[in-house]
Amino acid sequence: MACKKYGVSIDTIQKAQILIKEYINLTPVIHSTTLNSLSRKTLFFKSECFQKSGAFKFRGAANAVFSLQEEQAAKGVVTHSSGNHAAALSLAAQLRGIPSYVVIPNTAPKCKVANVKRYGGIVRFSEPTMQSREETAIRVLQETGAVLVPSSNDVRIISGQGTLSLEFLDQAPELDTLIVPISGGGLLSGVAIGAKSKNPAIRVLGAEPKGADDAAQSKACGRLVSLSHTNTIADGLRASMGDITWPIVCDLVDDIITVNDEEILEAIRYSYEILKVAVEPSAAIGLAAVLSDNFKKHPCWNCSQNIGIVISGGNVDLGALWESISRITRT
Repeated sequence: MACKKYGVSIDTIQKAQILIKEYINLTPVIHSTTLNSLSRKTLFFKSECFQKSGAFKFRGAANAVFSLQEEQAAKGVVTHSSGNHAAALSLAAQLRGIPSYVVIPNTAPKCKVANVKRYGGIVRFSEPTMQSREETAIRVLQETGAVLVPSSNDVRIISGQGTLSLEFLDQAPELDTLIVPISGGGLLSGVAIGAKSKNPAIRVLGAEPKGADDAAQSKACGRLVSLSHTNTIADGLRASMGDITWPIVCDLVDDIITVNDEEILEAIRYSYEILKVAVEPSAAIGLAAVLSDNFKKHPCWNCSQNIGIVISGGNVDLGALWESISRITRT
């Protein structure tokens, strides 16, 4: 499958796989007969909660950082992120021995801020708006001369995230469908290109909260839609696609499944009680999708039997999660 028009291809993903192999964890694929029975499918969970920095984001961050030329890297890297990309970039920069400057919304979960500081990231707080995040990041760039590394809409990031699909299909070659969380689209874009290059017949689906469903709306109308407001427990799935990720999602992703916060919470409960895995809300959305009526009653997915679900991360703020559960159960 030719993907050169996107700037990302199987070649860039394979190069990223070679570059980052010594730094990343080979994350396990886990199974549950109980969840197979509930879904009436055979489920394979790619557990990126066991990735370095606690999320898949380290793949893209490592590829971006280690692909920099020495003169580029010397002044460090900068990004703005709600947490997981921030921690991943900080860790990758620490491993390379360069500084990282991270702009984080002042509403980000405490555990994600702590991760950034643990890995040596220099934190600058912003208001929880994209305008504030971008303006703060620009000021940091001007002050430091560091290299900007976006969280999703970047060829290096997408190629790094795409290594997950190559790894997953090596571990479970029988997969006929993949369900992947979508926010800015870096993970879903990379997975779609990698998976469909390796198996053109595989179905790739995005999973998204109904309270932040810009990807579903974009797919439905055939143009990029941006939301002025989002409302979901899945704090890591509130970003929007960009000019690189959207064309890939538009062309290669088969559909977007949306679920509500109650369905996400149920999937979190199953993850803790049955899989015995600590997941953040954004990471539980794939399981929520496969158990949802939107998926079960859709005639297009009846033939999906061996389903790969990406558990994208495990950086959960348990205090904030408990507050969200209490709030939702009271309504």
